[in-house]
Amino acid sequence: MIKHLKPAIILFVLLSILTGVIYPAVVMGLAQLMFPNQANGSLMTDSSGKTTGSSLIGQPFSSPGHFWGRPSATGPFPYNAGASSGSNLGPTNPALVDAVKARVEALKAADPDNKAPVPVDLITASGSGLDPHISPAAADYQVNRIARARNIDPRKLQELVHTHTEARLWGVLGEARVNVLTLNLALDQLSH
Repeated sequence: MIKHLKPAIILFVLLSILTGVIYPAVVMGLAQLMFPNQANGSLMTDSSGKTTGSSLIGQPFSSPGHFWGRPSATGPFPYNAGASSGSNLGPTNPALVDAVKARVEALKAADPDNKAPVPVDLITASGSGLDPHISPAAADYQVNRIARARNIDPRKLQELVHTHTEARLWGVLGEARVNVLTLNLALDQLSH
């Protein structure tokens, strides 16, 4: 029996070292050499060098002087990267309908003069609850509120949104999008 068990244990130990230590170390080393920003979480810093978050995970912005991102459905708090999930509420669920109505009312209360239709990505959570992007339409919808709050010319804000709008990947995949954290960091730079 030991004769059959010994090769199995040796193979187990060798494969554990190969797949559990050597392979991850090589992949991590290559990632650090070839893609250091991505390998370290795509972290963003403000003008003082302080880390403010990741460009891959949404942030909670609620100040009238900042762009607001998509709502988050993660628990127990919004944008919880350790609990990525959607709300799992169907379109006919009364809880979803009530949440969307409340979000529309909050947007209208923050900018009562804005009569434009509210972009859907400002009132519905993404599938992960962590989406860091909004559509250019959602960013444009917020320009007048932010211009009033910061006393900035709305045209400057529209230029800022346009500058931070990312095109479709390879021109065909996905939609044009704006990273809210990147945009707000640039907005803070503009105001200083």
